[in-house]
Amino acid sequence: MLGERMRKLLVATRNRGKVREYQELLRGLLLELTWLDAEGISLEPEETGTTCAENAVLKAQAYAAASGLLTWADDSALEVDTLGGAPGVHSSRYAGAGASDDDRYRLLLRNLEGVPWEKRTARFRCVVAIVEPGGALRTAEGTYEGIVAFSPRGDNGFGYDPVFYLPDRQCTMAELAPAVKNQISHRARAARAARDILVEMLGDRE
Repeated sequence: MLGERMRKLLVATRNRGKVREYQELLRGLLLELTWLDAEGISLEPEETGTTCAENAVLKAQAYAAASGLLTWADDSALEVDTLGGAPGVHSSRYAGAGASDDDRYRLLLRNLEGVPWEKRTARFRCVVAIVEPGGALRTAEGTYEGIVAFSPRGDNGFGYDPVFYLPDRQCTMAELAPAVKNQISHRARAARAARDILVEMLGDRE
């Protein structure tokens, strides 16, 4: 069991949208969530992995070493089948440095111009890595299958959510209420599995 000093969990992100999602997803655990900016961490480890799992582990280990805190890092990707799995691990850098979410998904739509609906299949993938400084490393994964829509819809979420259509819900990810997204998304699925890992590592009971 980890000591009381490990009750603080560093979520390795500067994205407040992710922080809010994880605050909901991890509600009930005896953890104080913090994030990179709150801890004054400016480190930006180079994401050299070729998979989400490799990048999540790389980030978790680097930030755990820098902070001395139990660290939760994730890496997410949108994988479009007709593009050979692209943008994949480059999802957040798809339109280049300094690009906005709008820039990224609009580039994706341009790259899919002329591709029919049935060939626009895709999935969101998320891998969570949890690292204890100098100790345990565990990972969990979640996916959500969908279709890249022809145009953006919805004002919720972030990233590629406005163009990721959910056939089972008949809406885009960005049209879901945040509470619903937090229950069904690829990140939610990975987080639920990772939450179980945290409970085991901490010895907590909800």
